[in-house]
Amino acid sequence: MYELTGTVDWSRAQFALTAMYHWLFVPLTIGLALIVAVMETIYVRTGKTEWKGITRFWMTLFGINFAVGIATGLILEFEFGTNWSNYSWFVGDIFGAPLAIEGLFAFFLEATFVAVMFFGWNKVSPRFHLLSTWLTAIGVTLSAWWILVANAWMQYPVGMKFDPAQMRNVMDNFAQVALSSVAVNKFFHTVTETWCIGAVFVIGVSCWMMWRGRNRQACLRSIKVASVVGAVGILGCMAFGHGSAVDVARHQPMKLAAMEGLNRGKIGTELIGVGILDQKAFDAGEADAVKCKIAFPGMLSWLANGDANTFVPGVRDIIEGVSLTPQGDTLNTVPYTERMAMGREARTALETYSTALKNGDKAAADAQLPVIEKNYKYFGYGFLESPEDAIPPVALTFYSFHIMVILGGYLLAIFALFVVASFVPRFGKWLNNKFVLFLGMMSVPLVWICSQSGWVTAEVGRQPWVIQDLMPTGVAISSIPTSSVIVTFVIFAVLFTALLAAEISIMLRQISKQSRTDIQEVSH
Repeated sequence: MYELTGTVDWSRAQFALTAMYHWLFVPLTIGLALIVAVMETIYVRTGKTEWKGITRFWMTLFGINFAVGIATGLILEFEFGTNWSNYSWFVGDIFGAPLAIEGLFAFFLEATFVAVMFFGWNKVSPRFHLLSTWLTAIGVTLSAWWILVANAWMQYPVGMKFDPAQMRNVMDNFAQVALSSVAVNKFFHTVTETWCIGAVFVIGVSCWMMWRGRNRQACLRSIKVASVVGAVGILGCMAFGHGSAVDVARHQPMKLAAMEGLNRGKIGTELIGVGILDQKAFDAGEADAVKCKIAFPGMLSWLANGDANTFVPGVRDIIEGVSLTPQGDTLNTVPYTERMAMGREARTALETYSTALKNGDKAAADAQLPVIEKNYKYFGYGFLESPEDAIPPVALTFYSFHIMVILGGYLLAIFALFVVASFVPRFGKWLNNKFVLFLGMMSVPLVWICSQSGWVTAEVGRQPWVIQDLMPTGVAISSIPTSSVIVTFVIFAVLFTALLAAEISIMLRQISKQSRTDIQEVSH
């Protein structure tokens, strides 16, 4: 068990390391692709060469980031086969489909037109080059769609059925997998978030150049485009973030309870804006374990259910199988002890089915099918040793969620500031203010912290599940020595850190070089 626990923990750590490094590059790729396409559209429509220079400058930074992002993404996908082979076998028919589409369609769309985008200046017509830029932007966005469909299915497994003969899940409704509400909300929430990251990057770099007194007109034009993209992005991110929260309330109530540090729910549950989670009080089962808080009465009930006078269950309510009607009447849901019993019954029936098939006793095997079907919904609970095993790391989920929300509010204010300063002439002088320029620069690391916090909330909050209710993390891993995982973890940590350092160095060199010359010269 010690070796297994070590392999599980190190495999989780390795995947988290790879995913978080990968997500440093991907959102900037998607966000910059859109901004570059908008800038080139302005160039083609106006014919002004300064917009060509601006477009080519940001396109160069996009290209640097694009190359590094591909390298980290390939390693991430390989880990499903090396570290998570049980998972890959159990749901490979479903999980592999969107990844295959991403590789065959979206990736080739990017690869085909990105070459024209970078090397086609003065070799193809301006309109065809613009089309290539937009198709590249669409390609990177479609890549995100299929990756996020796969991730959403892990959070809300639909469109499939379990085939006992194969001992694996098979897809029976592709539309449900690709178009579930979880997938749609996750995609738009994530993509609009990437617009924010791309916009903040452009604003931050432009503010740095203006701080140094270089390329002011080009920077003002860049900020104008980026501020609009960012404002649309943050509003869309908040709207679809609400949709994702509703999905969490419906399909992953334990995650929602952890996000709010909610031990016991009530009618008209409050939404915590700021607070400190008392872990000892939470573990002791105290109903109100968040101290020094600023909360909004009834708001969590309204956000989750569309009605402030409804019940949102806490961690203990979910484990005990307790819910309430708006009238205060008790409703019994399935407690975790029963889910665990049903999961074990499904596992026992599956083992009996397999043995009967090996012995050629088809009648005995068929007799187990109704038992498997009846209890399969809670199959994963049969691997848990106690109900507490199904509680995610509450403190990490709670703080990462609230960091994301607070920084999201900050970004809304930042984009509003730069939109007003860019489009309202009498406020244009704000862009001469050192403090405003400093805010633009400091927003660059903050937007990435916000983004990473969102992913920590989504992934840590669903623990211990790799596939919600069907497969816990400890069952999904490969049978490999812990030492092998540790070695690859160290290798990837060094490699990814070197890639990140190299990208930052190359980007800073490129930005510094351009700050000393006229951006218009890039167009020649």
